[in-house]
Amino acid sequence: MKHWLEQSIFYEIYPQSFYDSNGDGIGDIPGIIEKLDYIYDLGCNALWLNPCYLSPFGDAGYDVADYCQVAPRYGTNEDLILLFQEAHKRNMHVILDLVPGHTSTEHPWFRESCKNEPNEYSGRYIWTDSIWTDAADYEGISGSLRGLYPRNGSVAVNFFSNQPALNYGFANPSEPWQSAVDAPEALATRQAMKEVMEFWISKGCDGFRVDMAGSLVKNDYGSVETIKLWQDIRNFLDEKYPEAVLISEWGEPDKSLMAGFHMDFLLHYGPSHYMDLFRCEHPYFCREGKGNAFLFVDTYIKNYTLTNGKGLICIPSGNHDMERIRKYLDEEELKIVFAFLLSMPGAPFLYYGDEIGMQHLAIPSVEGGYDRTGARTPMQWNDEKNYGFSEAEADKLYTQQDLSANAPVVSGRMADAASLWNEIQKLCEIRKSFPALCAFGEIQFVYCEPEKYPLVYLRTSGNEKILVALNPSEKDAICPCAYQLEDIIYSLGKPISSKEGMLHVPGQSAGFIKVDTTDMSKH
Repeated sequence: MKHWLEQSIFYEIYPQSFYDSNGDGIGDIPGIIEKLDYIYDLGCNALWLNPCYLSPFGDAGYDVADYCQVAPRYGTNEDLILLFQEAHKRNMHVILDLVPGHTSTEHPWFRESCKNEPNEYSGRYIWTDSIWTDAADYEGISGSLRGLYPRNGSVAVNFFSNQPALNYGFANPSEPWQSAVDAPEALATRQAMKEVMEFWISKGCDGFRVDMAGSLVKNDYGSVETIKLWQDIRNFLDEKYPEAVLISEWGEPDKSLMAGFHMDFLLHYGPSHYMDLFRCEHPYFCREGKGNAFLFVDTYIKNYTLTNGKGLICIPSGNHDMERIRKYLDEEELKIVFAFLLSMPGAPFLYYGDEIGMQHLAIPSVEGGYDRTGARTPMQWNDEKNYGFSEAEADKLYTQQDLSANAPVVSGRMADAASLWNEIQKLCEIRKSFPALCAFGEIQFVYCEPEKYPLVYLRTSGNEKILVALNPSEKDAICPCAYQLEDIIYSLGKPISSKEGMLHVPGQSAGFIKVDTTDMSKH
């Protein structure tokens, strides 16, 4: 039986900005349930929900106050369970965002750990043994909080000052206050996170996208101990919930897949060159034709090789942590972007609103978003009040919305047969119809040269072989290609052709073409 990930196309939902069902200006889980058919009709069959747990929202929910309770502004635990059930009725899956590296300062674990008297939570976080000793300057720790609590010590933080780091131990402890990875307190933290995962999986959750999965064990150069930690968690899940999916925000698939994750989520920072494609001064997918995909492909091939050809690298259109892709590319250019995203191995991730080309806004920070806030604005459903997002007054919305005259809305884009929305719907259907284009299909890059076009690769599953040719540039391009073209299964722009061993790819075009499989050895 095929794993459901093989045909998965994920839709990322920022809960507070998707759909407000009760008129308080904030999106909620009942609102997501109302829109499940919309997501399904678009062609997405899996959801990733950003954190929806109880939180003071100093970092938009990534500062968790209770992992096992839905934040009241989103609804109840019963609402989330109903979402799982309604998704499953539609043959859709739901993964939650797990934040295992830190909690909020309001989490009961942290409040107990701050007490001067030793208790079972004293070792749940990383504390130094003196208020005069800083916890910073160790790999995986960004700073510390000092002088705020009765306990005589400084507590490490991962990112913002409201996110104290949970204690999974140090790979190479060098100070008395640093726990080993197998110390009782470090193992207790690991066990607590297993219990959180089991809590939601037992209620219908299909797995987790794990926030900063590679950062748990501190001072772990090479990630040796962090890999072992996740292997232990994977073994725990396999015993009781073997279908539970783990997708890592790690950015190093050779490590994350070894650790037991099904797929690795490409980061917008680090060595991937993801930004070269869509978000830089000269994106590869811009029609000006000044981009460079070579470093991305070169890095991708190295990672693909390191994972023994698994290729399970998730490439997102965007997410809550980066600028909207529409800031750099227009909707016509985005059609070729999605032809790329929906023909690559691994699971594609579509960020809510990208299907209609929502703009990135320059607006004040909300809930620790800062410059990211502009990518977290309420979904634009129609031309009615607040673009159909909420019945609340505009000043009550989670953030302000796009006030421009040409702000895209779902209803308009769905009604336009030539829209980006309809192109994505078509691409989703084609992807799911051909195993070679799905998550586990193999990939071989046929043509990608520095600062040149087109980008051509071959997707393979058994005897099914599909050539993907993309030319975002407005200029026609040619490249060597010895494959015998057969049936065209997708075409955007002018048709692609082959003559005398050369592939001719017109400007701003894309094509998926079945190739002759009678004699592939020479290729």
